[in-house]
Amino acid sequence: MFKRKTKAERDFDKAEQKHEHQRRYKTTVGDVIFHTLNYTVFGLFTLMCAFPFYYIFINTISENTLVSRNMINFYPQGLHINNYIALLELNEVGRAIFITTARAVIGTLVMVIASSFIGYLMTKDEMWMKKFWYRFTVVTMYFNAGLIAWFLNMMMLGLTNNFMAYIIPGLVAPFNIILVKTYIESIPIELEESAHIDGAGLLTIFTKIIWPLSKPILATIAIFGAVGHWNSFVDSLILMNNAPDLHTLQHRLFVYLTRSNNLAALMQSGTSSAAAAAALAGVTNTKVINFTISMLTILPILVVYPIMQKHFVKGIMLGAVKG
Repeated sequence: MFKRKTKAERDFDKAEQKHEHQRRYKTTVGDVIFHTLNYTVFGLFTLMCAFPFYYIFINTISENTLVSRNMINFYPQGLHINNYIALLELNEVGRAIFITTARAVIGTLVMVIASSFIGYLMTKDEMWMKKFWYRFTVVTMYFNAGLIAWFLNMMMLGLTNNFMAYIIPGLVAPFNIILVKTYIESIPIELEESAHIDGAGLLTIFTKIIWPLSKPILATIAIFGAVGHWNSFVDSLILMNNAPDLHTLQHRLFVYLTRSNNLAALMQSGTSSAAAAAALAGVTNTKVINFTISMLTILPILVVYPIMQKHFVKGIMLGAVKG
């Protein structure tokens, strides 16, 4: 009969395995030097990437008078969160946050559903002219008619000053379709065949089998879609000229930055002391607002991305190589 090892025997086996591992992979002086340099270089690079976000954040929670005099560089002074409270109380900013959030959530959801289903159809030999439609989809990644033609097309479709202009153009994402198609092709075809024999239709197979098994790649394209919608700016700037209630958060940040630049130019002209004083006050207030609204646009991505990181890496690896 099998004899269960005692605790002492198990500890001895672990010590032997550890000793064997150390013997095989003995650390040399070169290894120590390499790892030290590697961690030092990448640590410094990480600090360089993180410092701009830290700098903006400490300026939003510090005393505004010190911020206006550029006295906040490495640590906050006069801690408070009044800037965030005041900014959220502004109707235009609150509305911009709502529009951007609604756009990111709705746009990402419908994009994931549409792109995943089209990617699934691209794997079916029964699809009419499958090769042509797949190549036609890929071509759109490299060629387009230009900004003017895009604007005229959106105008003729009635998508100017319309919230659906944020949703409809992003329904079909060629790159995401390619990722989903490649990932689905790695799923054993026997699963679909067995379901088909049991009488399941195309839509049932997709929703009951393909969709649950494709969570890693769906999470990946969801990250792409959410980040793209959250950071989108050009469509709001061009299409929403007569609908300020539909401006996105990025567009609102651009408006504040433009105002600060105009005020700075007025101050430099110095036509009168009163005008200069007014311009200086405007620049001070706008600078604080710019920092605060910048953090509001950054924070959601900084929070969501690390949570989805494991799905992102897994989905890219499995969706990039057909195996």
